[in-house]
Amino acid sequence: MNLEKSLTDSPQFNPYFALIAGVCAVSTGAIFARLADAPALVIAAYRVGLAVLIISPFAWYMAKDELKALSKKELGLSLLAGLFLALHFATWISSLSYTSVANSVVLVNTNPLWVGLLTPLITKEKLGRLTILGIVISVIGGIIIGMGDFATGKDALLGDGLALAGSVCAAFYILLGRKLRKKLSLVSYIFVCYGSAALILWFMVLVAGLPFTGFSNSTYTAFWAMALIPQLIGHTSYNWSLKWFSANMIAISLLGEPVGASIMAYFLFGENISILKFAGGVLILSGIYFAAVGESSSSGNDNKNIDKERQINT
Repeated sequence: MNLEKSLTDSPQFNPYFALIAGVCAVSTGAIFARLADAPALVIAAYRVGLAVLIISPFAWYMAKDELKALSKKELGLSLLAGLFLALHFATWISSLSYTSVANSVVLVNTNPLWVGLLTPLITKEKLGRLTILGIVISVIGGIIIGMGDFATGKDALLGDGLALAGSVCAAFYILLGRKLRKKLSLVSYIFVCYGSAALILWFMVLVAGLPFTGFSNSTYTAFWAMALIPQLIGHTSYNWSLKWFSANMIAISLLGEPVGASIMAYFLFGENISILKFAGGVLILSGIYFAAVGESSSSGNDNKNIDKERQINT
């Protein structure tokens, strides 16, 4: 599917609903991770691995012919997206062992900046003023949410570097998805992407010698919940939306995750929402709003340009 067709096709429903569903679903990841009594890397491996098991029958039934017809370039880019997804989980989760949650949250939430910088190079799309404004405001909001418990020292510096690497990996994962979703169906893309990510994460678990069996029933339940809700519903909603929204819009909307997680933690665990978290959440939602307005304006201009080109050609 070419870009012109992807711009003029109409989605089956309002894609903003998919973004909202994605934010809500991904926000449960931190909740289920807290309920799972297992090493963080093992949690990530189960999360993606079980998701692949669930979608495999659907991929075989719905996209078998498309998967067989994938070009070497499409297959390679899909595998690369999976690699960056796995590295995102591995580096970000590992950062929590060396630095504070505050440092990690601030640095991993800088991914809209990297997406904005890399977009012209990878997807060749231009950034509008409102999109840039949304990026800046949302990242500031992410920084404010993480303020209050910063760590320092050599270990913290290593952890900060891992969290930053996780942010960059997330940016490449989103950008590659944007590039591929213009051509590939959702089922084909997520099967190859999630599948390669699962293989890499399980390889890391085995190399690290981490325990991956013998957990409690509640932990296994949390594994399945993470596979179904934050991974299959959350990430897949974002990957579906990548056909209709720019990578920048997706990256900014992902910052709604700490906002949603904070609200859920308030009701489920009684965690207080501080003034800083509230202010940061307001800024993030404002950034998402500005980016959405800029996205609508940009899409409208693109469609007008296509209509003009058609009139000239006819």
